Amino acid sequence: MAASLRVQAGKLSLADLKKAYDSHQPLLLDASCKENVLAAKAVVDEYVSHQKIAYGINTGFGKLANVVIPEDHLPQLQKNLVLSHACGVGQYLEPASIRLVMLLKINSLIQGYSGVSWQLIEALIALYNAAIYPCIPEKGSVGASGDLAPLAHMSLALLGEGEVMYQNQLRQSADVLQEVGLHPLTLAPKEGLALLNGTQVSTALLARAVIRCQRLIDAAIVAGALSLTATQANLHPFDQRLHQLRMNEGQIDIARMLTFLLTDTAIGTTSTKHQVQDPYSLRCQPQVLGACLTQMRYAAGILQAEVNAVTDNPLVFATTKEIISGGNFHAQSVGFAADALAVAIATTATISERRTALLLDPAFSGLPAFLVNASGENSGFMLAQVTAAALVSENKVLAHPASVDSIPTSMNQEDHVSMATFAARRLDEMLDNSMTVVAIELLAACQGIDLLKQKPQTTHLKKFYDKIRQIISFYDVDRYFASDITKVKEMIEMHEFALPSQGSNSCLVF
Repeated sequence: MAASLRVQAGKLSLADLKKAYDSHQPLLLDASCKENVLAAKAVVDEYVSHQKIAYGINTGFGKLANVVIPEDHLPQLQKNLVLSHACGVGQYLEPASIRLVMLLKINSLIQGYSGVSWQLIEALIALYNAAIYPCIPEKGSVGASGDLAPLAHMSLALLGEGEVMYQNQLRQSADVLQEVGLHPLTLAPKEGLALLNGTQVSTALLARAVIRCQRLIDAAIVAGALSLTATQANLHPFDQRLHQLRMNEGQIDIARMLTFLLTDTAIGTTSTKHQVQDPYSLRCQPQVLGACLTQMRYAAGILQAEVNAVTDNPLVFATTKEIISGGNFHAQSVGFAADALAVAIATTATISERRTALLLDPAFSGLPAFLVNASGENSGFMLAQVTAAALVSENKVLAHPASVDSIPTSMNQEDHVSMATFAARRLDEMLDNSMTVVAIELLAACQGIDLLKQKPQTTHLKKFYDKIRQIISFYDVDRYFASDITKVKEMIEMHEFALPSQGSNSCLVF
C-alpha cells in the first residue's frame, strides 16, 4: 500500500511536489482546514440568500460581470462556465503533471478563501486518490484570469463530463465515476469559478521543469567532470580561492562539486599535456553552470511561493464577511521564472555540446578522430555531435522569452496576460533536448577515458563512469547508436547521476 502524502493547508513543500510527480500517493488532509473552508462557504451562502451582488457568484464572467443572474439559475451558471471554458486543444498532459495540477488546486481550496463546499474538496480528493486523472489538453491558456481552459477540463470530470485516464485507459468520465461509486456534482455558487481561476496548471508545469532541472544540472556536472578527465584538463581553474573572489554562490558550489568529483584522480591537479589554458567550455564550467544553477534556484524560490498561493478570484474573507475581487490569477511571476529557466536549460546544453566537440577533435584532445579507432572506416561519434548541435539550436529558438508576448483577450477586459502556461510548458521539450545533449557528452567522455586507458580514480566519479559502462559498452566499431543515447538520457531522467550532498553547499536546486 502506497504511503500517504499529508497535506496541510498552504504548507506544501517542493519535496512534496516531487513525491507527487514521481508516483501516485493518496492524499491525507489535515482536519484543521475544514473549519476555514466552511466559514468561507457560509459567507458565499449569505451573499446569495441576501441577494448581495458579488462577481462570479451571482453575475456573469469577464466582460459579462455586470450581468446579474437570478438565484434559481446559479447552479446552471457554474456548470455553463465549466462547459464553455473547456476549449483546450493539443495533446493531453501526462498523469504526473495532472497529479500536480490537482494537488495544487486542492491545496488552494482548503485554505478557506475560495468559498467552496467541503463536498467539492472531497470530490477532488476522491478523484486524486483513485488515480482518476481528468484529461487536460496542454494548449489554450494565456496564464491570466487563471489557467481557465485547462482547469475547466480538469473540472469536467467532477461533473461526469469529458474524458479521464484511468488504469492506463482513456475513458468517459461518467462511466468511470459510476464504476468506482462516485457521483457527478452539482456545483454551488462560486464553485465553478473557484475551480477555473488560478495558476495551478502553469505552476504545475513550472514544478515539472524545476524537478527535471535538478536532474539535468547534476548530470551536466558529472559529464563536465568526466570530460575534464578525458581531455586531461588543467584543474587549477577550479581552485576555490578563485571562486570565493567572484562571490557568486552558484559558481562556488559548482566549482566545489567539480573539485569533489575530481580530487585525486589520475590527472592530478594539472594537465599532463601542460596546457596553461583550456577552452572556456572546460575551464569556465563553474562560471557558466553556476549562473545556470542560480537561475534554477531563483525559479525554485518563485515556485515555492506559488504552490501555496491562493490565486482564484474573487476571494472570500470570512472574518470580515467580505468578498473581494482582484487579480491573483495573473501568473506573471510564474512566466518570468519559466523564462529564466529556459535560458539556464539552453545554456547547460550549449556548453555541454561544446565539450563534446572538443573531445571529438584530435587537434585538441589528442584522441582518435570522432573518438573511434580506424576512423574513416568508422564514423564514431560524428553524428552524435551533429544531433547535439541540432538540439542546441532548437533550444535557442525555444528559449525566446514567452512572458513578454502579451495578447489581449475577452474584449480587452483581460488586456494584459502572462503567457506563463506556454512559458512553462515549452520547458519540457527543452529539457528533453538538453538531457539528450548531456547524455551524448557522458558517452563521449567515457569513450575518451577508455581511449586514454586511464579510468577515474575517485569513488564518486568512478561510480558514475561504471553506471554508464554497465549498460553501454565501449564503442570499438560503428554500431546502431541511437539506443545508447536514449538509455543514458533515461538514466538522467531517473536521476541516476544525483550528486552526493555537500551539506549547506549542495549543488541541488532545492
